[in-house]
Amino acid sequence: MTTKKPKSKIEATQPIVNEPVVAEPEQVVEAVDGEEKISVKKRKTQKAKVIRDSFSFPEHDYRKISELKKTCLAAGIHVKKSEVLRAGLYLLTQLSLDELKQTVEKVEKVQTGRPSASSN
Repeated sequence: MTTKKPKSKIEATQPIVNEPVVAEPEQVVEAVDGEEKISVKKRKTQKAKVIRDSFSFPEHDYRKISELKKTCLAAGIHVKKSEVLRAGLYLLTQLSLDELKQTVEKVEKVQTGRPSASSN
């Protein structure tokens, strides 16, 4: 029986890069009727691994996502909830450390975890 080794602290703290890996095209030289012909074979891009997760939002923040989706639709942009969140993450990564700190401090802290089962 094989078991998976837990991730080391180094692997767990490394930044996640969410860019597709693009391999260099392969050049093939063919000789046809005495002439050399160079053709380029395109390699497939490797898709980034998608991780499914769940988390809690305050209701007013959840409504903001819906409003942003409606705004995008009005502008002719079809966007999914996860794409709205990922766009926000992208914008956060563009901030300076001071701007990021100020922004995170403005966010309402919510209780983590699942709500306890109600007793009757």
